[in-house]
Amino acid sequence: QVQLVESGGGLVHPGGSLRLSCTASGRTLSSPTMGWFRQAPGKEREFVAAISWSYRSATTYSANSVKGRFTISTDNAKNALYLQMNNLKPEDTADYYCAAATKPVFGLEYVSLPNNYDTWGQGTQVTVSS
Repeated sequence: QVQLVESGGGLVHPGGSLRLSCTASGRTLSSPTMGWFRQAPGKEREFVAAISWSYRSATTYSANSVKGRFTISTDNAKNALYLQMNNLKPEDTADYYCAAATKPVFGLEYVSLPNNYDTWGQGTQVTVSS
C-alpha cells in the first residue's frame, strides 16, 4: 500500500508562510484526487484544499477559510503534492494531513469529505504564534 509522507510543518509568526509537501513512498502520485486536511486540538478534521485530475485538466478546491491564502499544487512530474500557505494566522495552527483517493472525486461538497479518501499520511504540525 502506498504511504503518504508530509513534511514542511513548523513554527511560524502570524503573517508568515510555509510550504507543506506530500510524497508517496518515493513514487509518483497516481491518485486522481488528493487533498489536504487539518485538525486542531479538540476539533474535528477539517478540509483545507484538494486537487482532482481528469484527462483534460486539474481542478482545485479550497475551503473558504483559506481561500486566497493557501494554494494546492503538484510539480509537473507529480512527484509531490504541495500546500503553499501564506499570510498564516493563529487559527491555522493544526496538524496537517495529506490524503489520497483511489477514485476521482469532483465537487467541493465531495472533495471536502474525509470519507472519500482512502490513504492518509501521518501529519505534519503547523504552529502559528508570535
